[in-house]
Amino acid sequence: MKFSINQSEFLNALTTVAKGAATKSTLPILSGIYIKAQEESLTLEATDLDLSIRCTASALIEEEGETVIPSRLLTDVIKSLPNEAVHLDITDESATIICDTASFSIKVLPYQDFPGFPEITPEQTLTIPFDTFSYMVKKVAHVVSKDESRAVLTGIYIDVHDTALRMVATDSYRLAIADQQLEEEQEPFNAVISGSFLMDVAGMNRQADTVSLALSDNQIVISYGNTTFINRRIEGNYPRYNQLIPDSYTTRATFNTQQLIDATKRTSIMSNKTAAARFDINAASQTTQLSTAAQDIGAATETIASKVEGEDIEIAFNFGYVISGLTSIDSKEVYLELQGPMKPGILKSADDGSYLYLMMPVRCS
Repeated sequence: MKFSINQSEFLNALTTVAKGAATKSTLPILSGIYIKAQEESLTLEATDLDLSIRCTASALIEEEGETVIPSRLLTDVIKSLPNEAVHLDITDESATIICDTASFSIKVLPYQDFPGFPEITPEQTLTIPFDTFSYMVKKVAHVVSKDESRAVLTGIYIDVHDTALRMVATDSYRLAIADQQLEEEQEPFNAVISGSFLMDVAGMNRQADTVSLALSDNQIVISYGNTTFINRRIEGNYPRYNQLIPDSYTTRATFNTQQLIDATKRTSIMSNKTAAARFDINAASQTTQLSTAAQDIGAATETIASKVEGEDIEIAFNFGYVISGLTSIDSKEVYLELQGPMKPGILKSADDGSYLYLMMPVRCS
């Protein structure tokens, strides 16, 4: 097996596929990347038996063949090389890699032991612009839970009806919802998909205008450009998040988004892991006092202008949750809607309402 390929193209394909390789498996073959050279392209695959990734790349094939090379070692070697042509000459025992003046020899694994790539027959499909997909995933993925004991909360709930696309994430302390209207009507689609998996796809370099998602039994298939991802769909009933969202408010404060972000970050300097961000919203002065106090550290107070509708209120939130929500809002102004000091607060983009972020409050000390 012999082929030549540009270093940057090979590295890009390896980096994408390597995310599917197992790192702690007792099966050594799963730590490798399967490579098949055929006609004018390479096919690269990796799997940990839950996640499988396949990617194709153009290459100059001198001799067709198959092999499996340890993922981390191969990626590290290719990453270290200059952006020039890389030549690989592979036998049943080793892979020789030559680029410019550098030469490496890596022991290979038996490709016959590598699991076949799953063949999936889709039951539900969804095709959306990649930019829309990437934008929405990044808006909500930071909210997913990291607690594997509640697997459904580690995923993003995707729901499509007609032209309405919604993505939802929650860790039970906060909730993020992103909405977009699609240009073309889609068939109904709903699934809970791993947030970290979707972020890997959303963070890819641009390869195509659209991304396709397909469901089959307990599998999710994502196709984007020259890459196919197959992952286990998260089973279980997603929380009835709509019940948490109030249909009215007793207080609404409108802020300049960047001004509120800056004030919150400054105030958080004097906080610690337990001290909260306290909002004292005053309708008469049309201001909000943002403050915190941490024992043995100190205190901070900042007053910022805000358009206040409704009642005065004092409420406190986790600093990290506030900053996380605000930095996900693109609009110049943001609404903070409240119903009481111990009821959830909602941050909304003030322009089109396409993003909603709900936070559970903490007790004011």
